[in-house]
Amino acid sequence: MSVAVTREETTLPTEQRAAVYRAVNDVRVETVVVPTIGAGEVLMKIDTCGICGTDLKKIHTGSHSAPRIFGHEMAGTIVQVGEGVKGFAVGDRVMSFHHIPCGECYYCRKQTFAQCETYKKVGATAGFGEPSGGGFAEYIRVMDWIVRRGLIKLPNDIPFEQAAWIEPVNTCYKAIELLDLKDDETVLVIGQGPIGILLAALAKRKTPHVLTSDLYAERHAVAAGYGLDHPLDANADVVAECKRVTEGRGADVALLAVGANSLITLAMNAIRPGGRVCLFAQTQHGEAPFDPAAVCMDEKTLMGSYSSSVAIQDEAIELVFSGYRDGTFDLTKLISHRFSLEDAVKGIDLASHPVADSMKIVIQP
Repeated sequence: MSVAVTREETTLPTEQRAAVYRAVNDVRVETVVVPTIGAGEVLMKIDTCGICGTDLKKIHTGSHSAPRIFGHEMAGTIVQVGEGVKGFAVGDRVMSFHHIPCGECYYCRKQTFAQCETYKKVGATAGFGEPSGGGFAEYIRVMDWIVRRGLIKLPNDIPFEQAAWIEPVNTCYKAIELLDLKDDETVLVIGQGPIGILLAALAKRKTPHVLTSDLYAERHAVAAGYGLDHPLDANADVVAECKRVTEGRGADVALLAVGANSLITLAMNAIRPGGRVCLFAQTQHGEAPFDPAAVCMDEKTLMGSYSSSVAIQDEAIELVFSGYRDGTFDLTKLISHRFSLEDAVKGIDLASHPVADSMKIVIQP
């Protein structure tokens, strides 16, 4: 049964280019069919899509079946609107989440949204293989439950490159809110890639005492543009410096923005008794070293934060919009490399092997 499409741009193409995941470490730019939308759905033309660490994990570990089209930090323009869609029209500038919870299950009632079964379903796709975001393509189909609660209309003064940060900002802001930081607490953020800088900059809004650790001076220089003024050389004694600036106690909180399990020990050693460690980048299963007595006897808390939260969606969006307007949170400055869709494989390779001057890498079809 065909579904009427109420409005659309001029005649749309039937085929598009996309970066297709074919196997472990195998992504190819190919021609695929433009997805067909149904009632309650929209077709979105991608302007900018960031390359996320979770995309890279899936590509390099084979955790997901092939073929698929990844990419979920995306912003663009609506080019087709399905029957029954309200509040959106062709030409609207938007960003789309790819996960939105049901809002009714046990986990949603507990605001543990990432554990909701509906949340685990991906509601955006380039129409090739299983839905996987689809941002590494020209067009994506945004499904009905995402349109209702996870499609965000953009003001004309907010560039797509800024809007593409809404989802990652939400995930970082969620971690900061879970930590319930006080203004007299000292926070250590380990890793100053784009996510580490986001976490540190958001933490700085809660407390002035934020330490940042990274191997590269170039990344500390970028972080300084976001008010992060206490850089630590990761090759030096980070634990000693945390204790030096806290009268020997250690930091109150350590945020681990690097997916290296070996750094959990560093984070645990850097915090005071009764302090908190938040794992933000540990998305691969396995075993990790930490001292259980530090959790029990020293009363240190080891916690995690994963994915986004609809409970703070409006606040995170306002941070992205207002921060761009007043210049305090202009995230376009974190973009170091921009690749066309035809060169998407090169972008993915660079993101997989970061160097001192590589920060956020985006694909722009």
